Order: sequence, then C-alpha cells, then structure tokens
Amino acid sequence: MHERYQKNDKMRDLRHKATLSILLMVSMGHLLNDMFQSVIPSIYPMIKETLGLSFMQIGAITLTNQITSSLLQPLVGYFSDKYPRPYALVVGMCFTLTGLMLLSLANSFSLVLLSVALVGVGSSVLHPESSKIARMASGGAKGMAQSIFQIGGNIGRAIGPVAVALVVVPHGQGSIRWFALLAVAAIWVLAKIGRWYRRQLEVYGRSKSKFDVENVSHLTKRQFFVALIVLLVLMFSKDFYTANIQSYLIFYMIDKFGMSVASSQYVLFAFLVSTAIGLLIGGEVGDRYGRKYVIWFSILGSSPFALLLPYCNQTWTIILAIIVGMVMSSAMSAILVYGTELLPGNVGMISGAFFGLSFGLGGIGSALFGWIADLTSIQHVFQLTAFLPLLGIAAYFLPNIKENE
Repeated sequence: MHERYQKNDKMRDLRHKATLSILLMVSMGHLLNDMFQSVIPSIYPMIKETLGLSFMQIGAITLTNQITSSLLQPLVGYFSDKYPRPYALVVGMCFTLTGLMLLSLANSFSLVLLSVALVGVGSSVLHPESSKIARMASGGAKGMAQSIFQIGGNIGRAIGPVAVALVVVPHGQGSIRWFALLAVAAIWVLAKIGRWYRRQLEVYGRSKSKFDVENVSHLTKRQFFVALIVLLVLMFSKDFYTANIQSYLIFYMIDKFGMSVASSQYVLFAFLVSTAIGLLIGGEVGDRYGRKYVIWFSILGSSPFALLLPYCNQTWTIILAIIVGMVMSSAMSAILVYGTELLPGNVGMISGAFFGLSFGLGGIGSALFGWIADLTSIQHVFQLTAFLPLLGIAAYFLPNIKENE
C-alpha cells in the first residue's frame, strides 16, 4: 500500500513538472513574441527622425499593429476552440519573422505600416492559443497559470527597449534583422509546445484536458451584461493609460527632463519590469482571495500615483511610473480569468476577445494621444490621462462568480 502511494506521488510530481515545463515554454514564447512587438515603439524616435514622421503618424503605426492583432484575435480564438491546430503558434511566429525582416529594410511610412501589420498577425495567433494552452496546463490554478504566461510577455516588452538601446540605436534600423535569429528560436520552442498540445488532444479531446476545470456560470442575463459592460470600462481605463505610457514615456522623459534616447529606454524598461512583477502578484492573490478584489484594487488603487506623476521631478516620475505599472498590471490575469468564467468552455474565444480588445484600445489610445500631443504637448497628454485610473471605481459593480475549482 505504501509503495502504491509513493508511486502515485511520483506520478503526480512528473505531471506537475511536465505541465510546469509547458507553462514556462508558453511564457518563453510569449516573452520572445512581445519582445519583438516592443521593438516597434522603441524605434519610434529613430524612424520619426529618419522618415520625418509626425506624432500622429507614430500613433498610426501603433494603431496598425494593434488593430491588426485585435481584429484577428477573437476570430483565431473562436476557430481554435472549434478546430484546434497544435502548430498554429509556429505559423503565427513565421508571420512575425517576416514582419521583422521587412521592418529592418523599411524606408517609407507605408512599408513600416505593412511590417508592423505582419507582426500584429503573428501576435493575433499567439495570444489566444497560448492562453488556452496555459489553462490546460494550469492544474486548476488558473490565475497563476495566466500570470506565468503573461509575465513572459511583460518581461519581453521590458527587454525590447533595452535590446533596441544596445543593438539598434548604435547600429541603425538594419540591425533589427538580428532579432530574426531569436524568432527562429521562438519557432523551435513553439513547435515543442505544439507536440505536447497534440498529445493532449489525442488523450482528452478537442477542448478539455485533465487539468481544465469546467465551471458553470450562475449569473443571470442581467448580471452577465453588467459584468461585460464593467469589464469594458475597466479595460478602457487600463489600456488607454498604459498605451500612453508605453508609446510616449520615452518622448515625455526627453521633452520634460532632457534625457537621452538611450537613457529614456531604461526608464521604459523599469516600467515594464514593474508590470511583470504586478502580474505575478495579481495572479496569486486572485487565486487565493478572488478576482474581483484584485481588479478593484489594481485599477482604482493606481490612481493616486498616476495623478501625481505629471507634476514630479525626474526621480519621482520614474518611481511613480514603476509603482503605477506594478499596481495596474496586476488586474490583467484577474480580468482574463474572470471573463472565461462568464462563458465557460470558450477559453480561446474569450482570451482572443480580451487580448484583442486590449490591443485595439491601446492602438486607438496611442493614435488619439499622438494627435493631442501634436496639437498641444506631450506633457499635456500625461496630465490628461492621469485621470483614467479613477474609472476603476466601476469594479464595485462586478457580480461575484461562483467557481468550482
């Protein structure tokens, strides 16, 4: 009897290691994908000067990249729920690889738009597919699994500006092609995930795994629509604010404090690292105490720091940007898992819709704030967007969801 228990414990340990390794590989794939994505805003100062672009054209580049991704993600998620394709992640990364190579050669505004659109297509495949795979490998700890998946993306976005400062700034736009080697490495990682995913489909079927716990929603139709509206308001607040930081923090530090392009890249790096830390904390707290409370604290709790940031000196601006990034980012995994509980069994579609919405709102916000910056100033934009986190008060109206975890 004792030997049988030992054998069962060993099998559980092996399963845990296997699923943890998949989560780490999914996170690594997300890291590389989002690092490539972050190359785009990081080269804005360079291409703005070399191609003679306006702030509105800079915003249009972000809009093209994120709208491409946002429009396709729900469709990719819906299709993958119905007809899973284990190697779809590899195909998506091939689009990203093509976009990076084209971006290294782009010598006009239109070619830049085409290249970032291709990178957006790659991202549209990765996010819903990887999010579903992370849930399959979660062992029931869905919030933490989403955080591990998403933290890879945040680290990738943080590494991107530093890589640009070290490689692209001194060597020019053509050096972006070196990122293509990492894209090849990403394809290898995603192919290994595809093999695991294929085995899961063979054993457990189209949309389930041993570790995917199906929940039954107990919400009324009215509660369901209230929850959707509140989530839309919260994502508008969070994504518009972070779009401004990610697209224009570099310009803000240069304009207000006279920092160099390379130094301002490190400020953006610090902000993005803080968002990765916040994601990990948010996932763990959400699993333990509930998603609603994390969402409530995350967005509304960042508002005092956001309101102070535009009126501080250089040191305190950096400190407050780090605090805002950490606090606000803790909501994303909680929002995503909360959304999947609204419509159980549609993980790919919901993940695609939420990631797509996040990208789309970010793109619209970036274009809008670029237009306002052209009319006024980049400092005025930061003063204006500081009020957005106050919309986090809407989290009060989120209904409680009963989860069978």
